[in-house]
Amino acid sequence: MSLGDEREGSGGYGGTGQTRTRLPDSGGDVYGGARRGGRSSSRSLVTVVGVVVVLIAAIAFANRGGDDSSRENGANEKPATSPTAPTGKTPVGSGFAHDAQGAQSAAANYAVSLGSAEMFNTDRRHEIVNAVYAPDVAAARQADLDKAYSSEQFLTNIGLKSDGSAPSGQTFVSRVIPVGSKATSANASTATVEVWYTSLFGLSGSGSTNPVSEAWYTTTYQLRWVDNDWKVTDFQQKDGPVPVGRDQRASTADDMTKAIEEYGGFTYAR
Repeated sequence: MSLGDEREGSGGYGGTGQTRTRLPDSGGDVYGGARRGGRSSSRSLVTVVGVVVVLIAAIAFANRGGDDSSRENGANEKPATSPTAPTGKTPVGSGFAHDAQGAQSAAANYAVSLGSAEMFNTDRRHEIVNAVYAPDVAAARQADLDKAYSSEQFLTNIGLKSDGSAPSGQTFVSRVIPVGSKATSANASTATVEVWYTSLFGLSGSGSTNPVSEAWYTTTYQLRWVDNDWKVTDFQQKDGPVPVGRDQRASTADDMTKAIEEYGGFTYAR
């Protein structure tokens, strides 16, 4: 079971619908208003690992819900949110459509999950990996991710404690926001989908040495139709396309922390 599907009449395996996700007008770079400089090699490593992690977290979160009736009964309840936690309910029951558009929906949502902060929690990471990857790939991928996310050097480089938690008074941010997708190939058993997205990553709060900043990437996902759903078998990531940055002043640490705490991420990207 995965995040849910939008079963629109997409015209079979050759359709290539476009992702439409509204993006917030976010500001600059470093706390204090300075323009953003070049991204370090550690940032690139973080984002690469983050992409894998986000896919799993978002999907595990979506799978956490009950049946359609239970979700409907709670529709008027105030959603419980926490920093960087996704909000909203899955619009459809289960599974992605068995066509090119369904493969795009799966890839976009998997990107959100693998790039989430939940990937830094061992239990949640395992749930996400098992939900996103094909069964014959999940075990090996999980071992690789456990090794990466348990590295003290890696965690120190991004400003986190050895247990993956943020320092006192700071909030860890890791979000992926899909901008567009396309299926470059698709048939009844496999699909290749490119997802273009922007990501937010860093620590918000006074004294942060790794302030929240943005980056742009395109990830190509190889998907396989397994147990009536699309599952990831492999992926490749590349930089960009990167838009020209607007001349906007970066928000203060307090404003960024408040935004992260008040604006939950999305559980469904397409």
